[in-house]
Parts: sequence; C-alpha cells; structure tokens
Amino acid sequence: MPRLSEVIAALDALWPPERAEGWDAVGTVCGDPDAEVDRVLFAVDPVHAIADEALKLGAQLIVTHHPLYLRGTTTVAADTFKGKVVHTLIRQGVALHVAHTNADTADPGVSDALAGALDLRVTGPLVPDPTDPHGRRGLGRICELDHPETLADFAARAAARLPATAQGIRLAGDPEALVRTVAVSGGSGDSLFDAVRASGVDAFLTADLRHHPASEAVQHSPLGLVDAAHWATEWPWCEQAAAQLDALSDRHGWDLRVHVSKQVTDPWTTHHSSGAPN
Repeated sequence: MPRLSEVIAALDALWPPERAEGWDAVGTVCGDPDAEVDRVLFAVDPVHAIADEALKLGAQLIVTHHPLYLRGTTTVAADTFKGKVVHTLIRQGVALHVAHTNADTADPGVSDALAGALDLRVTGPLVPDPTDPHGRRGLGRICELDHPETLADFAARAAARLPATAQGIRLAGDPEALVRTVAVSGGSGDSLFDAVRASGVDAFLTADLRHHPASEAVQHSPLGLVDAAHWATEWPWCEQAAAQLDALSDRHGWDLRVHVSKQVTDPWTTHHSSGAPN
C-alpha cells in the first residue's frame, strides 16, 4: 500500500504544479504524507457532499479539479463551509489534493477529456503552451468531427453525452449551419474568443458564456456557440484522471481502488423557461 507522499508525487508528475497559473491554488490542501492510501475519489468540487462520499467509500484521498481555497484565508474555523470541510477531512484522515489549471493545459488535459466525451478528434491545443516542444499542451483544444453536422445536431450531441444539469445546453448562431471543426474548452471560456476566431473553427463549446462577449462573438462572425454548465464540461476529466491513476497504480503495483463521484455538484438545481418578453 503506497504512502500519500508517493501517490501525490505520481499526481504531480501528471499535472506539475509549476504549470498552474500564478493566481491558482493547486496541490495538497491537507493530508499526512506518511499515511497509507488504498482508495481514491475523484470529483470536480471539494464540497461537503464529496467529503461525505469519500468517508462512505473509505477513501483516504480526494482529488478535485476545483480548489477549496482559491483566494487567501485567515481561518479554517469549522463554523464556515470550507473550514468544516477541512475539519471533517483531517478528523477522518482523508487528504485533499487539487489539480486545476495545471490539469487544464496538461497532455492529456481537461479539454481532451471533454473532446473525448463528445467523440471529437483533437488536432491540437487552442492556445499552445510555448514551453511544450511537442505542441500538445495548452489551453482548450481544436477538434474535427468525423462527419459534418448542423450546429443544432452538434448541440444535441453535447446534451446527450455530457452529464445532465439544470442549465442543459444553450446554443447561439444559425442552428442549420454546418459544423466540421470545433474548439472546446472545459470550464469558463469566454476569454478565449480571439483565439477561437483566429483558429477558424465553425463552433465553440465551453461554459459560463456571458451575455456581452457572446453577443459580440455572434455579431463578429458566423461562429456557433454551444454553452454547457461549467461542472458538466469538467466532469469528464475525472474519469480520464482516474484512468491515469489506475494505470500508474498498476505500474507501481499499488493496487489502488480508484472511484469517480457521480454526484452532480453543479450549483444550479432547476431551470424554468419564460414565455415571450413583456
């Protein structure tokens, strides 16, 4: 049975913390380096429901995509939401490790998993990492479809293959426009419009598209926009990451039991569509 420090070293080799953005907060939040690990749980969000799931599973390590503390804090008091998570994990001997923007740009990374969930063929990164001599790392991915389909059909593909959420899938652009090439980026992607337009793709699938950037994008070009829930675009990475750790466990003879949480931790719970504007 490996020690936590050995498993963390393997995870850091997959997603080196030095490749995270300067504003990010990645790495191990809590955990005893000498503690033994035989069960690991992957999830998007380090919320209390995930901590409870880890306890029920008997996991000694949770790996999440989103940080628990993205901004600095002066307290981990148990009467705060995040402090309660920390207290629960430490009290029960469960470690928490975060791979965020270092997993976004990895090879394979978050957007590779998103492309895989949609059965798209990746041709390269949307925003290449200049430090990668092989040109495979970077933010987002440019992809090709095996056969052209309408933007409406592509949005339906996303709705069918990504985890269901209250938001569902939103579409902007001509539903009948043909889509052959797509840019994808797991998580919030409206800062990438310049790169998307420069790539010449027919559509862009991402999350958290705001009104003004989306409005400007569809006025600027015939680019189709497919907007999914943030959680849904990043959850496929959990399955990809779990498979990567499984492979490392086999290689090292660790016999880890690796799980992926199926809990929907997207914060939105219901969706109501209104009638015509007043």
